[in-house]
Parts: sequence; C-alpha cells; structure tokens
Amino acid sequence: MQLAEKLVLSEADYLVFEEKAPLRHEYVGGEAYAMSGGTLRHNRISGNAYISLSMALKVKPCQVYMNDVKLHVARDSAYYYPDVMVTCSEQATAANESQVVSDPVLVVEVLSPSTEATDRREKLHAYRHLPSLQEYVLISQDTQQVEIYRRQGDIGWLFITYEPGDTVEFASVDVTVPLADLYAGTDIITP
Repeated sequence: MQLAEKLVLSEADYLVFEEKAPLRHEYVGGEAYAMSGGTLRHNRISGNAYISLSMALKVKPCQVYMNDVKLHVARDSAYYYPDVMVTCSEQATAANESQVVSDPVLVVEVLSPSTEATDRREKLHAYRHLPSLQEYVLISQDTQQVEIYRRQGDIGWLFITYEPGDTVEFASVDVTVPLADLYAGTDIITP
C-alpha cells in the first residue's frame, strides 16, 4: 500500500471511482490507498493457494476468489483486496457480477515487505470482526511458513504456524494442502 497516493472519498464515491480506476485501491475510513504491484513469487504463491483451494472445493458450495474481488468490512467502513478468499454462503454458490464479498469464511494474505505490517495489524484487527470469518491465513513469501488465526467459537482465536514438511489444514473449508505445494514454482526451497 502506498500511503503517499491516497484519496479522500465517501464509500459510494470510492465504489464508483474504483470501478473505473486503472489501479486498484483499498479503502479505509474515507481514504483510498493505491495498491502497489506484487512480485513474481508473491503472484505464484497466491496462485498456488487459489488453485489448491479451488480444486479441493469444486464439489462444495463455496467460491474461491483471487485478488480482484473486494472484501467489505462494514464495521470499519473498509474495502480490501485479499490475495485469496473463500465464501460458502448461499449467495456465493454461483459466481455473479458483483465485485464485493462481505462474508468470507477464509481470507489469505501473502506477506510482502510493503504490506506485512498492514496485514498483521490493521487487516487482522478488521477481519476478526467479520462474523463469518473462521480463518485468517498469512503466507510468508520469504520463507516456507504459514500462520493461521483460527476462530475458536466465542472464546477467541487460536494461532497456528506451519513450517517445511507440514501439511496446512484449512479447517474452515475442510481442506489440507502440503505446505510445499503453496511454494511450488518459486525459488524458495526447503531448508
């Protein structure tokens, strides 16, 4: 997120602006922030997560979305572009022309130097207030490591870390993926 390139807009104006903008912008509390481009590694890891989840969920009533669909967090008057998200609501059983999701069960962010602080603080705080969200996943693009914040009913959130050799469990959608599969095609090798 490039803080130097921000615009002040109402939510309605942001949605109209974003529909025509050549660059993507995230929106938080009246300000729209231009999104910076990602690396090849970031793109590959995001794509691997998307493909793994899509293949595993193709027979379930869930939809998997990748970085061009906005996530609306009404409580914070915010719109974000997660790298990958899954929604299993009745409305999501068929893809439609909407560009906004508000009820994901799973959100995945691939960490990068320019977004890691925002992903770990602002987005973690915002996403945890989504009633539908069961898991928030952070995937490192520098080392083979996946961190999951998993909702534990009304008592809080469990923090889980996966490392090389592990199989990542996305419990919210009953999918497991070898950690190595998330890094396939990258220059990150198992130590």
